[in-house]
Amino acid sequence: MEYSHSDAELIQQPIGYWSWAAFKAVVDRTRAALAGLGTTQPQWWVLAQVARADTVRTRAEVSRLLRNYLDTGTESMESEIDTTIALGWITEDAEGRLSLTTDGRAFYDRAAAVQDELRAERHAGISDEEYLITLKVLQRFIRNTGGQAWHH
Repeated sequence: MEYSHSDAELIQQPIGYWSWAAFKAVVDRTRAALAGLGTTQPQWWVLAQVARADTVRTRAEVSRLLRNYLDTGTESMESEIDTTIALGWITEDAEGRLSLTTDGRAFYDRAAAVQDELRAERHAGISDEEYLITLKVLQRFIRNTGGQAWHH
Protein backbone atom coordinates (compact mmCIF):
# COMPACT_ATOMS: atom_id res chain seq x y z
CA MET A 1 0.00 0.00 0.00
CA GLU A 2 1.14 3.53 -0.70
CA TYR A 3 0.73 5.80 2.32
CA SER A 4 -0.24 9.47 2.22
CA HIS A 5 3.02 10.71 3.74
CA SER A 6 6.47 9.52 4.68
CA ASP A 7 6.88 8.01 8.16
CA ALA A 8 8.46 11.24 9.41
CA GLU A 9 5.50 13.23 8.04
CA LEU A 10 2.90 10.77 9.33
CA ILE A 11 4.18 11.19 12.87
CA GLN A 12 3.17 14.85 12.61
CA GLN A 13 -0.30 14.17 11.23
CA PRO A 14 -3.35 14.94 13.44
CA ILE A 15 -5.00 11.91 15.03
CA GLY A 16 -8.34 13.74 15.03
CA TYR A 17 -8.39 13.91 11.25
CA TRP A 18 -7.22 10.34 10.63
CA SER A 19 -9.48 8.77 13.24
CA TRP A 20 -12.41 10.72 11.78
CA ALA A 21 -11.50 9.67 8.22
CA ALA A 22 -11.27 6.01 9.30
CA PHE A 23 -14.57 6.28 11.18
CA LYS A 24 -16.30 7.84 8.18
CA ALA A 25 -14.95 5.29 5.71
CA VAL A 26 -15.91 2.30 7.86
CA VAL A 27 -19.35 3.58 8.86
CA ASP A 28 -20.24 4.75 5.35
CA ARG A 29 -19.21 1.37 3.88
CA THR A 30 -21.12 -0.55 6.56
CA ARG A 31 -24.27 1.54 6.17
CA ALA A 32 -24.19 1.23 2.37
CA ALA A 33 -23.89 -2.56 2.58
CA LEU A 34 -26.74 -2.80 5.09
CA ALA A 35 -28.88 -0.43 3.01
CA GLY A 36 -28.37 -2.85 0.14
CA LEU A 37 -30.10 -5.45 2.31
CA GLY A 38 -32.91 -3.04 3.18
CA THR A 39 -31.90 -2.15 6.72
CA THR A 40 -30.07 0.48 8.75
CA GLN A 41 -27.09 0.09 11.01
CA PRO A 42 -29.17 0.74 14.15
CA GLN A 43 -31.72 -1.88 13.04
CA TRP A 44 -28.81 -4.31 12.62
CA TRP A 45 -27.69 -3.50 16.16
CA VAL A 46 -31.19 -4.30 17.47
CA LEU A 47 -31.33 -7.59 15.58
CA ALA A 48 -27.85 -8.55 16.77
CA GLN A 49 -28.66 -7.76 20.41
CA VAL A 50 -31.80 -9.88 20.30
CA ALA A 51 -30.30 -12.71 18.22
CA ARG A 52 -27.07 -13.03 20.23
CA ALA A 53 -28.49 -12.60 23.73
CA ASP A 54 -28.03 -15.45 26.20
CA THR A 55 -31.29 -14.47 27.85
CA VAL A 56 -34.35 -12.65 26.51
CA ARG A 57 -33.82 -8.89 26.49
CA THR A 58 -36.45 -6.24 26.97
CA ARG A 59 -36.95 -3.18 24.82
CA ALA A 60 -35.65 -1.03 27.66
CA GLU A 61 -32.45 -3.10 27.95
CA VAL A 62 -31.76 -3.01 24.22
CA SER A 63 -32.53 0.70 23.96
CA ARG A 64 -30.36 1.54 26.98
CA LEU A 65 -27.46 -0.49 25.60
CA LEU A 66 -27.61 0.94 22.06
CA ARG A 67 -28.62 4.57 22.57
CA ASN A 68 -25.02 5.73 22.87
CA TYR A 69 -23.73 3.85 19.83
CA LEU A 70 -22.50 6.54 17.46
CA ASP A 71 -24.59 9.08 19.41
CA THR A 72 -27.83 7.49 18.20
CA GLY A 73 -29.91 8.70 21.16
CA THR A 74 -32.86 7.19 22.99
CA GLU A 75 -35.62 8.55 20.74
CA SER A 76 -33.93 7.36 17.56
CA MET A 77 -33.17 3.95 19.07
CA GLU A 78 -36.78 3.50 20.13
CA SER A 79 -37.85 4.32 16.58
CA GLU A 80 -35.41 1.75 15.17
CA ILE A 81 -36.78 -0.90 17.54
CA ASP A 82 -40.30 0.01 16.38
CA THR A 83 -39.19 -0.40 12.78
CA THR A 84 -37.73 -3.88 13.38
CA ILE A 85 -41.08 -4.84 14.89
CA ALA A 86 -43.04 -3.28 12.00
CA LEU A 87 -40.84 -5.16 9.51
CA GLY A 88 -41.78 -8.42 11.23
CA TRP A 89 -38.23 -9.26 12.34
CA ILE A 90 -38.90 -8.94 16.07
CA THR A 91 -41.92 -9.27 18.32
CA GLU A 92 -42.51 -7.57 21.65
CA ASP A 93 -44.65 -9.08 24.36
CA ALA A 94 -46.68 -7.22 27.01
CA GLU A 95 -43.66 -7.09 29.35
CA GLY A 96 -41.48 -5.54 26.62
CA ARG A 97 -39.49 -8.72 25.94
CA LEU A 98 -38.11 -8.87 22.40
CA SER A 99 -37.88 -12.06 20.34
CA LEU A 100 -36.75 -12.80 16.81
CA THR A 101 -39.37 -14.05 14.39
CA THR A 102 -38.59 -16.72 11.81
CA ASP A 103 -38.23 -13.97 9.20
CA GLY A 104 -36.08 -12.01 11.63
CA ARG A 105 -33.74 -14.98 12.12
CA ALA A 106 -33.40 -15.44 8.36
CA PHE A 107 -32.72 -11.74 7.84
CA TYR A 108 -30.29 -11.63 10.76
CA ASP A 109 -28.35 -14.56 9.26
CA ARG A 110 -28.11 -12.77 5.89
CA ALA A 111 -27.02 -9.51 7.51
CA ALA A 112 -24.51 -11.31 9.77
CA ALA A 113 -22.92 -12.88 6.69
CA VAL A 114 -22.55 -9.40 5.16
CA GLN A 115 -21.04 -8.12 8.42
CA ASP A 116 -18.53 -10.99 8.34
CA GLU A 117 -17.60 -10.05 4.76
CA LEU A 118 -17.20 -6.40 5.75
CA ARG A 119 -14.94 -7.32 8.64
CA ALA A 120 -12.74 -9.42 6.35
CA GLU A 121 -12.61 -6.51 3.88
CA ARG A 122 -11.62 -4.01 6.59
CA HIS A 123 -9.00 -6.31 8.08
CA ALA A 124 -7.33 -7.27 4.77
CA GLY A 125 -3.57 -6.97 5.19
CA ILE A 126 -3.88 -6.11 8.89
CA SER A 127 -2.59 -8.65 11.40
CA ASP A 128 -4.36 -9.32 14.68
CA GLU A 129 -1.31 -7.82 16.42
CA GLU A 130 -1.59 -4.57 14.40
CA TYR A 131 -5.32 -4.40 15.07
CA LEU A 132 -4.82 -4.94 18.80
CA ILE A 133 -2.16 -2.21 18.94
CA THR A 134 -4.43 0.16 17.00
CA LEU A 135 -7.33 -0.30 19.42
CA LYS A 136 -5.10 0.09 22.45
CA VAL A 137 -3.58 3.27 21.05
CA LEU A 138 -7.02 4.70 20.25
CA GLN A 139 -8.20 3.87 23.77
CA ARG A 140 -5.17 5.70 25.18
CA PHE A 141 -6.02 8.74 23.04
CA ILE A 142 -9.53 8.67 24.48
CA ARG A 143 -8.24 8.37 28.04
CA ASN A 144 -5.55 11.02 27.54
CA THR A 145 -8.12 13.54 26.34
CA GLY A 146 -10.59 12.85 29.15
CA GLY A 147 -13.03 11.12 26.84
CA GLN A 148 -15.11 8.08 27.59
CA ALA A 149 -15.83 5.18 25.31
CA TRP A 150 -17.30 1.81 25.92
CA HIS A 151 -18.25 -1.00 23.64
CA HIS A 152 -19.35 -4.38 24.90
